Amino acid sequence: SGIACHFANIGAEVLLLDIVPNQLTEAEEKKGLTLESKVVRNRIVNDNLAAALKSNPSPIYDKKFADRIATGNTTDDLPKIKDVDWIIEVVVERLDIKKAVYEQIEKYRKPGTLITSNTSGIPIHFMSEGRSEDFQEHFCGTHFFNPVRYLKLFEIIPGPKTKSEVLDFLNEYGDKFLGKTSVVAKDTPAFIGNRIGIYGIMSLFHLVKEMGLTIEEVDKLTGPVIGRPKSATFRTVDVVGLDTLVHVANGLYENVPSDEAHELFKLPDFINHMMENKWLGSKTKQGFYKKVDKDILSLDLNTLEYRPQQKASFQTLELTKTIDKVVDRFKVLVKGKDKAGDFYRKSFAGLFAYVSNRVPEITDDLYKIDDAMKAGFGWEHGPFQIWDAIGVETALEFMKEAGEKPAAWIEEMLASGNKSFYTVKEGANYYYDIPSKSQKKVPGQDAFIILDNIRETKKVWG
Repeated sequence: SGIACHFANIGAEVLLLDIVPNQLTEAEEKKGLTLESKVVRNRIVNDNLAAALKSNPSPIYDKKFADRIATGNTTDDLPKIKDVDWIIEVVVERLDIKKAVYEQIEKYRKPGTLITSNTSGIPIHFMSEGRSEDFQEHFCGTHFFNPVRYLKLFEIIPGPKTKSEVLDFLNEYGDKFLGKTSVVAKDTPAFIGNRIGIYGIMSLFHLVKEMGLTIEEVDKLTGPVIGRPKSATFRTVDVVGLDTLVHVANGLYENVPSDEAHELFKLPDFINHMMENKWLGSKTKQGFYKKVDKDILSLDLNTLEYRPQQKASFQTLELTKTIDKVVDRFKVLVKGKDKAGDFYRKSFAGLFAYVSNRVPEITDDLYKIDDAMKAGFGWEHGPFQIWDAIGVETALEFMKEAGEKPAAWIEEMLASGNKSFYTVKEGANYYYDIPSKSQKKVPGQDAFIILDNIRETKKVWG
């Protein structure tokens, strides 16, 4: 429903289909309706769309835009897809069900129609197996981050036979019309955003116990002070749903056995306890935080009982209060002499090593990891930008202390005379390209004058 609303927002006509219910509700029985009644057959799709339109923040710009969405069900209305240009599949994350849906789609779609899957974890190359050549050429993954209207990341994941013009079209359409940051990712588990994002959250779950931190302290350290959303870590998990996070983490644990951080994707005991008790966050009215009357209580990770919130304060954070620009705070934070300083050194050491080791596995270009984290998780700066802000060599020192091993290309980069991942030349942004050991221009900026890049020379145009 969220994806349908966002396409309606930009003026597209949408056909939204869902499955037919297999039993009547009490209210339907009282009205004398049967399973054959049209209103019953479209109940699931209509209820879900109505719930989405009522949700806050709203997925739609203007309530009347919802008129652009026609609803139906996958049994009666699938033949209508012969008239559409783009079919997006958003069914449950099970390969057998997805393949059954594609078999049905193949019967009705006209050649040349785009088919994409909003999967967050199933490999794209498994999905289109056995389908026609035209289907496979026009098929790929398009992973929207939720809530679709507000999170900008749009991951495009090519299948083995996806045509390059299909990828070019989606890249441009996502950017120009959907208002997204389009990132073409490789077909690896969880793609880019969730691979790095879930690593970040899971490593914090382990670090919080190791360092004896409270959830309030972690949320204070990982929120706006470092350019992340107010909901920081634990509150974000409550909003997204612990079950969603666990689903992706379990998928990664199973599918990346040779990942050097493999053990971090294993769920700590307190997460298992929360899952058993259905403390999944906002959807079950309690997670890491729980609202009781007007008070918000926090979960004590040692006793696993809720207690009144405790104020978190650190001397290191006090030192950053006068530093307005987030990017200038990182140098100060990693020099902290208290628990906060230790936390930043340890967590950044792990993050930097992890992202360096993911190139070229999940993407060939380091800037795509930064783009994905900024657009999908609301970070103001991506991992490589933060590393630059601290200083590549400075960070290597505390990474060594923390026992974290970055990829070999980092030393090669420094040896080749490149001391940072990004540079600005003649008003344009450049990134370090690993194969050529040189700085390459970040694509997509030729139509813009980026004021930050020309502040030094003060020359806009000549």
